[in-house]
Amino acid sequence: MTSIKQLTLVDDDEVFVFLTSKMLEQSKLVDLIKIFENGYDALVFIKENLGNIEALPDIILLDLSMPIMDGWQFLEGFVKINPSIGKKIIIYICSSSISPDDVIRAKAINEVSDFIIKPMTKDKLVEMIKNL
Repeated sequence: MTSIKQLTLVDDDEVFVFLTSKMLEQSKLVDLIKIFENGYDALVFIKENLGNIEALPDIILLDLSMPIMDGWQFLEGFVKINPSIGKKIIIYICSSSISPDDVIRAKAINEVSDFIIKPMTKDKLVEMIKNL
């Protein structure tokens, strides 16, 4: 079974973060879960670890609506540094937005693998990891 070394949740929704973390722990498919409540802290972490590939996540679950730096702003910064990261980081947008404009905008960004509308189910989470 596929196992992910590190998954990062970038989301300020405490309930989503708690439930998703519990589902990931129960699935035993992820070794380490890092949590950031806004895009700024997540982007700073990635920038600080550009020379340390092992510290960087394999997958990011990214919310769009957050304080300080939202998901769109995070993606703008991520796209700029992506060529110097040194590993492929898979980004899934996990949002409660059902706006077709958000889905279209997200799918136009090469670094975004998929757009998942909350709530996240355990089956969807496990399927997502197994399909890597």
